[in-house]
Amino acid sequence: MEKAKRKHNLIGDRAFYKRVLAIAVPIMLQSGITNFVSLLDNIMVGRIGTEQMSGVAIVNQLLFVFYLCVFGGLAGAGIFTAQYYGAKDDEGIRHTFRYKLWMSAVLIAGAFIVLIGFGENLISLYLNGSSDGGDLTAALGYAKDYLAIILVGLPAFALVQVYANTLRECGETVVPMRAGIAAVAVNLTFNYLLIYGKLGFPVLGVKGAAAATVLSRFAELAIVAVWTHTHKQRCTYIKGVYRTMRVPGALVKKYFITGSPLLVNEALWSAGMAILAQCYSTRGLSVVAGQNIASTVSNVFNVVFFAMGDAIAIIVGQHLGAGNFEKAREEDKKIIAFSVTCATLVAIMIFAGSPFFPRIYNTTDEARLIATRFLMAQALFTPQIGLLHTTYFTLRSGGKTIITFLFDSVFMWVVSVPIAFILSRYTNLYVIWIFAFVQMGDWIKCVIGTILVKKGIWIKNIVAGDDPPAEETQ
Repeated sequence: MEKAKRKHNLIGDRAFYKRVLAIAVPIMLQSGITNFVSLLDNIMVGRIGTEQMSGVAIVNQLLFVFYLCVFGGLAGAGIFTAQYYGAKDDEGIRHTFRYKLWMSAVLIAGAFIVLIGFGENLISLYLNGSSDGGDLTAALGYAKDYLAIILVGLPAFALVQVYANTLRECGETVVPMRAGIAAVAVNLTFNYLLIYGKLGFPVLGVKGAAAATVLSRFAELAIVAVWTHTHKQRCTYIKGVYRTMRVPGALVKKYFITGSPLLVNEALWSAGMAILAQCYSTRGLSVVAGQNIASTVSNVFNVVFFAMGDAIAIIVGQHLGAGNFEKAREEDKKIIAFSVTCATLVAIMIFAGSPFFPRIYNTTDEARLIATRFLMAQALFTPQIGLLHTTYFTLRSGGKTIITFLFDSVFMWVVSVPIAFILSRYTNLYVIWIFAFVQMGDWIKCVIGTILVKKGIWIKNIVAGDDPPAEETQ
């Protein structure tokens, strides 16, 4: 009887899944289309050669740190945006919007300083001598060409996140999805025209891929910004948002205290991921290419359960903001269970397709084999990633950003990075086994995260400062 009750608590009714999917599906579609076009972009560059694909992959690994810093820098204010929206506080949303603009400006400036000043040195860390026949000098040249152009699109990327995240946090997920679809259409079209020189355009190779990405960023920004400012009856908070750029000092302090752990977390976590990739790259240029293929392919599928994290941030965040603590707990459990189920199905699809996806690329047989094995290994660990992703967003929805900081980036640097560093430098272990041991380390997080979510320490209205009754956290 008790077992049946627990099972029932993890399964929602049709109305519940309809509501979750109404939020998650547009995010899935936008991210899915974006990642699918990234896959096509990857394939187009990969059709030129292994060095070109590896050079672009290395730059994108470095840019990943910037992207995650933007997500983390805006996420702290985003927690308040979702709860302000639940409390119907437009002025509060305006303050978070302006705070996001200032945070974006700081992060963009930092990215330009680092990537312009130290870009070549950072790229060179991933280019290691090996017997796989790769031309490291050529890969470095292609990476520098790509980076020089892609930097132009960083401001547009950050502003897109300011607008799109605010729209999502206020329940509008369709418009960012449409903007994302338009952006990837622009990206795909100009990839074809500029990489290969079709319809009279010059043959630009990796430079063309970078230019297409930049154009798509500005197209996406134009769509979300114009829609938001021309639909003030729906986006009531946007009225007068630029009348001043001032954010009250007390609120800046509040947002910063809540959000800085998220920013530092995303910076350290993404830097940790870059270090992991660098550790794998010590096994040769074929590993850089193979891992790039595998991660690009798996990202297309992973959007299914990654969107569940956004669903938790929005649905649970709004319940917490409205003071519906028991409802927040109940629906959080169901979304987590749904996410793990989706992740398991995704894992099956990735594993089944792992021998076939790498064949699309014009690269070496060794790189294809490594990509296949990376995909198989990633598939085996995908369900645990689905669990970790949703437990992370659960803790974050209630403002427990210090805990998520320890849970995510501190764990990365204390456990994951040392495992990869030691195994890559001091053993001859095959790269797939190194990857597998790093993933096994996350089993510790699975246990801790499940316990913390079950204890309910995240159940809190951070806008009003209310805590649930004691019995609701048990």
